[in-house]
Amino acid sequence: MAESPSHRFGQIIGNLLEAVIEPFLTDFATRQRLYLDYQNNPRKARKGKKVTWEDPYGNVHDLDYVLERNGTDESTGTPVAFIEVAWRRYTKHSRNKAQEIQGAILPLAEKYQWSSPFLGAVLAGVFTEGSLAQLRSLGFNILYFPYDTLVAAFAQEGIHIAFDETTPDVDFHRCVKTIESAAESKMEKIKDQLIRANQRQLDEFMSSLAQRLERMIEKVVVIPLYGRSSEFGTIADAIKFLDQHRIYEGSGEFRRYEVLVTFTNGDRVEGSFKDKVKVREFLQFIEKQ
Repeated sequence: MAESPSHRFGQIIGNLLEAVIEPFLTDFATRQRLYLDYQNNPRKARKGKKVTWEDPYGNVHDLDYVLERNGTDESTGTPVAFIEVAWRRYTKHSRNKAQEIQGAILPLAEKYQWSSPFLGAVLAGVFTEGSLAQLRSLGFNILYFPYDTLVAAFAQEGIHIAFDETTPDVDFHRCVKTIESAAESKMEKIKDQLIRANQRQLDEFMSSLAQRLERMIEKVVVIPLYGRSSEFGTIADAIKFLDQHRIYEGSGEFRRYEVLVTFTNGDRVEGSFKDKVKVREFLQFIEKQ
């Protein structure tokens, strides 16, 4: 079956969004010594072109961008950011897309909760405030390119993309052909105009990403379950306490260690462990993030 021109148009807009955000993510990954994985990235650590991750329930999800700590072309690292890109033209589809994004990313965030990954959505077109609020309430950071800024960016280069459900396929087809045959310099101007029109939102999104991944440990709390609470300023001090801690007879039955790590950006990571080996592994993992 032949691909509809409206569907092809949506792919073109999606590719444009990726062309806008990808250089910013690449630069960020380089500065932070992170590995940026994305579709069509020829990587030996996975099969095919898709960036696929498995959630705790055995389901697999294809994602647009994943930032990894200690990742390389040959081996997969720890995911510290999941970012999806999406375009929707009509409000009636925006809620479903928001649910699709959260359905793919939230189970992965649960699986990798120790690294407290950044959850991002780069959206364009028409999304209701309700759908955006839904994502934000679940911890997503959103970069939103409103529909009118897309229309204006293309119009500056003489390309009309203001279509609706009554637009004939022939008009969509003509628009698609115009975009596909446009000179690279013209598409660069469209991309630059889109960035300028949404610069503040783009800066805020990247700032949120930096704040999450450049966070510093503020406090480490280790609580032996039988009662006492001990607080430390560093991972090293917490491990030193762990090495010296003894379970005394008469103090009651020891059950487990409760551990809480808080960060300067407000993030917190918690763990509950039966033995010291697991506590040490948890703390050392957090220290490397």
